[in-house]
Amino acid sequence: MILHMEFYNQYGEQGMSSWELPDLQEGKIEAISDSDGVNYPWYGNTTETCTIVGPTKRDSRFVISMNDNFYPSVTWAVPVSESNVAKLTDIYRDQSFTTWLVATNTSTNDMIILQTLHWRMQLSIEVNPSRPLGQRARLREPVAQDQPKILSKNEPIPPSALVQPNANDAQVLMWRPTHGQPLVVIPPKRR
Repeated sequence: MILHMEFYNQYGEQGMSSWELPDLQEGKIEAISDSDGVNYPWYGNTTETCTIVGPTKRDSRFVISMNDNFYPSVTWAVPVSESNVAKLTDIYRDQSFTTWLVATNTSTNDMIILQTLHWRMQLSIEVNPSRPLGQRARLREPVAQDQPKILSKNEPIPPSALVQPNANDAQVLMWRPTHGQPLVVIPPKRR
C-alpha cells in the first residue's frame, strides 16, 4: 500500500511531469493499494501467498516472500512536445509504503494481521541531456536506501487500501509547465 508518492521529472526551465494519485494527494483517501491488480487487494499469488487447509495436527512452517521491482520509464523529451530533443534535467522520487502479512479465514473472510512493515524509497538523479548517452545521469543522495522496518506493534489496514482502484489504475501523468496551466497527459484508468 502506498501512503505517500512524489514522482517528478524536471525538464529544465520548461516545467515538469509528475505521476500523481489525486485522491491520495487531496486527502480523500489515507492510502491506496499497490497490488498487481489481478489478486486484488493483494500483491500477488505466487510466493506472496500460501493456502493452509486446517485444522492441522502439528506445527507447520511456511515461507512467504515479496519482491517489488519497479521498471519506470522516463521520456528524455518533454512529454507534451512533438520534439524528440532531450530536455530532462532531474528525476525525483519519494514514496512511502506499508505492507501487511495477514492470515485470512476463507470461510468467514476474517483477517488477522500478523506483521506490519514500513519502508520508504527515495531517488534523486541529476541529468545533463547535452552529455553522451551513458554519461548523462548522476545519482544524488541518498545513495543507499533504508531497509524495510518490521513494526513492533501492528497497524490496522486502511479501508481505502482494500478497495479498488489500485495505484497503477488510479495514477495520472501530469504536465506542469513553468508558465501556463497544468495538463493531463495520461488520465487514470479507473477512479
